[in-house]
Amino acid sequence: MTARPIAVVGASAAGITAAEALRRAGWDGPLTLIGDEPHLPYDRPPLSKQLLHGAWEPERLLLRSKEQIDPLSLDLRLGTRATGLDVATRTLTLDDGERLTCAGVIIATGVAARTLPAADGLAGVFTLRTLDDALALRDRLSGGVRRLVVVGNGVLGCEAAAVARELGHEVTLIGRQPVPMVAAVGAGIGELLAEEHAARGVRLLTGEVAEFEAASDPAPGAPAQVGGVRLADGSRLPADLVLLAIGSEPAVSWLTDPALDTTDGLGCDAYCAAAPGIYAAGDVARWEHPLHGRPLRFEHRMNATEQAMAAARNLVAELTAERAAEADDPAEGDGPSAGDGPGEADGTAAGAKRPERRPFAPVPYFWSDQYGLKLQAYGLTAGADQVETTVLDHDARRAVALFGRDGRAVGVLACALPPRQIRALRAAVATPLPWEEARDRVREGTTAG
Repeated sequence: MTARPIAVVGASAAGITAAEALRRAGWDGPLTLIGDEPHLPYDRPPLSKQLLHGAWEPERLLLRSKEQIDPLSLDLRLGTRATGLDVATRTLTLDDGERLTCAGVIIATGVAARTLPAADGLAGVFTLRTLDDALALRDRLSGGVRRLVVVGNGVLGCEAAAVARELGHEVTLIGRQPVPMVAAVGAGIGELLAEEHAARGVRLLTGEVAEFEAASDPAPGAPAQVGGVRLADGSRLPADLVLLAIGSEPAVSWLTDPALDTTDGLGCDAYCAAAPGIYAAGDVARWEHPLHGRPLRFEHRMNATEQAMAAARNLVAELTAERAAEADDPAEGDGPSAGDGPGEADGTAAGAKRPERRPFAPVPYFWSDQYGLKLQAYGLTAGADQVETTVLDHDARRAVALFGRDGRAVGVLACALPPRQIRALRAAVATPLPWEEARDRVREGTTAG
């Protein structure tokens, strides 16, 4: 019997990592990697920094070269979109009409950039999620000074605004909140970032976009070019270019099977399983974190790779257990995993020790680079009910913030701290500690050395 493949949907950082981890975990059967972009898997964080700046070219973003991917023996489907998934039979439907029945599926489709209906069909309005997005915006930022309005003062908007100012453009940064990145870094460090952006020449505004204005009547058959942004308070900002950095939506609209929970991403258990044989990893996955006792979803690069490895290991463990159960009870051989599992004909290497599923319990990590500042965070910073910020050097923007929830410290964030101090901070929130104990550890870590 021909072995069914494992399919990884999303040729992303999580997707390619999952494919590699499946092979390491012993899956030697068919392995399909499906990506809706035509590019080999690439790294996304540099899109808003090194690539947009022009310091890097697209080739440097590739996570693996073709020569590195070839040994994985992938059925690589680039430029292909998954349009449906039948959970009971683990069958994917692709945009060309093909139906692919799988031994297991790992969903790593990430997120899609939010946009505004008023921007539809208007030239000069960009989002920044894909390689093609970044290259298109970079092209328009070349060849002279532009008036760029960045709508959204979260991480992406702040990073892009910093790059545009370094390139010499006139930049206005608009946010609903008066403090940049406040949801991620808290008010104290957010205010330091605001000072840094203002000192670099970025105009900071608080408001909401009411409409976009065209520069002039377009030529026949051509789209209108954006010429300005009007805010809800009636003020108008002239603009040659607009970047919408207003957040993202998990890419789950294609998952319509009622067996799946697609509320704020794809709901998973502590093992990253959304259903039997169906796992998720990366920005799209919302899973039960064992230490924090609640569902979490992270749009951060480190989590994508760590979760992909966990999902792959756990899927192989599940398939191994399924096949073992079928061997004990041949009547079970008509299910979706028949012919798949351990053994030479099934996909996992014969003779290997039976793996076990393990909960995924990482210490979340994210970073952001703006101008010469590096922000690094461990644990949970969003949703805190207690934040304490200590400014160590105002002029250098050196600061640390501790984040708490229900009397326990759950996250810590540092701005412009040296590496030796950053490493010490992780231990303070690796497991939720009582607030006072964690605060003492942070103080010790930031004064040591």
